Amino acid sequence: MTATKNIHIGFIIKEELRRQGKSNKWLAEQLNVNPRTVNKIFLKQDIDTHQLYLISKILDMDFFKYYSENL
Repeated sequence: MTATKNIHIGFIIKEELRRQGKSNKWLAEQLNVNPRTVNKIFLKQDIDTHQLYLISKILDMDFFKYYSENL
């Protein structure tokens, strides 16, 4: 459990979204959620694996690597 202590996945997702030049609203539409939900995701240090999988597919980015690199 302590290996993920330094990973703030919500922040990483937010940074990748910005890097790709996409908006919170765009991601919300892709996930079929309210834009406020996307803002809540950005605040999360931990995230549900299914939700992380969906976001990884949508942004074409393997966010799981941040965890596996710490194994």
